[in-house]
Amino acid sequence: MDTTNTKSETLADQAYDALAKSIVSGELAPGARILEVELAERFGMSRGPLREAMRRLEERRLVERVSQRGVRVVRLTGPKLHGIYKVREALEGMAARLSAQNMADDEIAELREMLEAHERYVRQSDDYSQNQQDWDFHDRIARGSKNEMLVSLLSDDLYQLLKIFRNQHKSKRGRARRAVEEHWRILAAIEDRDPEMAELMMRRHISAALAVFEPSWAEDAAQRDQADTADWPDLKPEGD
Repeated sequence: MDTTNTKSETLADQAYDALAKSIVSGELAPGARILEVELAERFGMSRGPLREAMRRLEERRLVERVSQRGVRVVRLTGPKLHGIYKVREALEGMAARLSAQNMADDEIAELREMLEAHERYVRQSDDYSQNQQDWDFHDRIARGSKNEMLVSLLSDDLYQLLKIFRNQHKSKRGRARRAVEEHWRILAAIEDRDPEMAELMMRRHISAALAVFEPSWAEDAAQRDQADTADWPDLKPEGD
């Protein structure tokens, strides 16, 4: 039996998982250049599996290819974040609507327990942007929709990009407590099996987050663009 492809896929998976984790956590900074030769040495593997891993990272929009400059970790400037939040508003609104129809009673009960824990945490710290709790709430609603495409678009794609943003920025003072209040309204609509209200509450929640964070993005984007120009001299692409 030929195991060459299986081994190559396994190595590519390992490289993808490690790189994705490093990007989302901020270990690899936004805008950082990624060199295949350095990765090959780091992971102790040929460049074939690494190129497959890079292709998948590019599909997930975690890295981007810049003409004559190679590949870099994605840099989320204001216009990109605005687009992400508008798409998120629509998709998460749909997920909340479907969850009100499709989530099992025990799943809703677990969501309530989770939110109670979130509220206790926020009362103590007024911030949960740097840990997993906020994302667990949204991820469970996405999965509660029972729609595989929505889960993929949200949990596998958009949430990963937003985690990069969250790891680079602290939440605004008081936003965490308001977010928990908004979460309670979303949960109440799901518990009432009210799809229209669940979608409305979720869309308002995402829109409120956009309104809080967007004013600071224009200045951040200008500063990052200046740094990007300085850090990225024209370079020839790596050879084969």
